[in-house]
Amino acid sequence: MPKVAVGGTFQYLHDGHARLIEKAFEIAGSGKVYIGLTSDEMLQKNHSVESYKIRRSRLLEYIKKMGVPEEKYEVTRLNDPCGPTIEEDFDHIIVSPETYPVALKINTIREKKGKKPLEIVYVEYVMAEDGIPISSTRISKGEIDRHGRLKKEA
Repeated sequence: MPKVAVGGTFQYLHDGHARLIEKAFEIAGSGKVYIGLTSDEMLQKNHSVESYKIRRSRLLEYIKKMGVPEEKYEVTRLNDPCGPTIEEDFDHIIVSPETYPVALKINTIREKKGKKPLEIVYVEYVMAEDGIPISSTRISKGEIDRHGRLKKEA
């Protein structure tokens, strides 16, 4: 049974996050998805980010709405970019263009430790109406909504 890792801050849970999470469950099939959620301590953002507790609650609510049984996933706190993927056995890691370099680093470290590399599943950005990627930063600036629709200027 595949063991799949995906991680992020998951602020606003926008359509880009949804695509990553959906891909993780698709790849896992009958296996399990481990979602690393960035801890408050690890955050280094230029905009305010809600607490780990709030982001975790929203993430769990989103997955529940997807209809995924609780035994098919686990949400863990990420205190560093690699999380448990260095030491634990995983088969796949789901990444965006932003997190792809972290997956390469994880595989380099795993190989040095004699562990098999993770299969990297690359998921392209979801574009907003203006052709620029949806991001939590853009949402917090009021440029777009969670679905990439441009906000009307007042």
